[in-house]
Amino acid sequence: MSQQGETDRRQEDEWWRQLYGQPDPGGREPGDTLDDRYSSALTALGEEADGGGTVPAQAAPQDTAPPAAPGDGRYTGAHPARAPGGRSGAGPDEDDVGPPDTLRLRRPAPPPATAPRPWQYQGPPHPQAAPRPASEPPGLPPGWAPAEPAPESPPSEAPPGPPAPAAPAVGSAPTVLPQPTLTEVAYVGDGPPTYDPEPTAWPAADPDGLDDLVPDTELDGARYGLLTVRTASVRGDSARYRGEPRRDAVLTARFGGGDDALLLIAVATGPRTSDTAHRAARDACTWMATAVGRSQARLSEDIRASRRGSLKSGLHRLTDRCYGRLRARGEDLGLDPADYSATLRCLLLPADPDCRIRLFFGVGDGGLYRIRGGEWQDLDPWRPDEHAETEDSPAVRFRFRASVARSGDTLLLCSGGLAGPLRGEPALAARLTQRWGAAGPPGLPAFLGDTQTRVKGYADDRTAVAVWDA
Repeated sequence: MSQQGETDRRQEDEWWRQLYGQPDPGGREPGDTLDDRYSSALTALGEEADGGGTVPAQAAPQDTAPPAAPGDGRYTGAHPARAPGGRSGAGPDEDDVGPPDTLRLRRPAPPPATAPRPWQYQGPPHPQAAPRPASEPPGLPPGWAPAEPAPESPPSEAPPGPPAPAAPAVGSAPTVLPQPTLTEVAYVGDGPPTYDPEPTAWPAADPDGLDDLVPDTELDGARYGLLTVRTASVRGDSARYRGEPRRDAVLTARFGGGDDALLLIAVATGPRTSDTAHRAARDACTWMATAVGRSQARLSEDIRASRRGSLKSGLHRLTDRCYGRLRARGEDLGLDPADYSATLRCLLLPADPDCRIRLFFGVGDGGLYRIRGGEWQDLDPWRPDEHAETEDSPAVRFRFRASVARSGDTLLLCSGGLAGPLRGEPALAARLTQRWGAAGPPGLPAFLGDTQTRVKGYADDRTAVAVWDA
């Protein structure tokens, strides 16, 4: 008999005859008992399985069922050796179903096991197992089952929408979102200017002189005690279109510390027809700041003592030295003194909150204004006969003014590019009075937008310095 039970019919008959012999129709011979047949069957099986050897010693459980007939094909005696884990060495878990005249070995039921935990592996599925319940989640691997059936969701006619926002608490104020601000550059007057309000072209750069590059826009600000400062310098529409550098320069510096500190803001503009105008304006601001910084202690003492005469003469002398260096620098470059020069206007402010003296000094064109009580005031009126150039200086008169600030004042210093439209278009002065007056100091972006308010016919560089007194 082969392992699969597919034996030849003749060999099978011969095997049964050797096992039981010829039956006696009249009765059984002495010794032909059930125990004898049981031992004979074990011996025959052991000889076939082991090739003529003996059956291994093994405790065989007794079966209380009645003996089966030879043609039944069932063996109810000893069980074959089991593989580890309680399974047979070959074949599925259940009894094999073979041809009708082969041995079928029935195995006892496995010992009861503990109930599996939720989502615990339960072994491979039986080939004839019942179909998986509908409540089992789809996509589980074979042999896995949920701990409990999933609840059935009620049918819905439409897909669920987004969750509704939570209701505000009783008595709480509603949330107000900030409104977006406009970013377009405003204009006043009859209509918008011809030029594009945004930068168009950059100036040509020299690979050996990259230190001469000037940015299109500069923006700065600070707060000391009762003072709030905003500065902005913007290239004009004409220079943006032609790709020319900004001729205006601005410098902000603090000398000293604490209440003895001095704040200097310098604004300079180079000549329109010079290719080195931006260099001259920058040198004028730098050299003026160097002179003021070196005299910081004496200037602070004179400002607190209100020595107006000493301050005017001392600052005039420092300004003359600055222009002397400009002339010397122009000669070194082989330029005419008028080509390497600049207008210069400065504010000198003490950081001491108990000292409200504000000093203005400089040379050349520009503007100095004040907003007090909602009124626009021109503190340095421009007179055409004063702007007569000589061989030694671009302007004939040194400008100086000392004033005492009040709470709520706004002081404005600007270059000629902004002073021109302020004089020629009253709507611009009215707009800045509304924006910078009682409303207080704006943020840096808003201040830059106000400085860029356009007026048709004015396309020069603009530089503005505003100081708010609390």
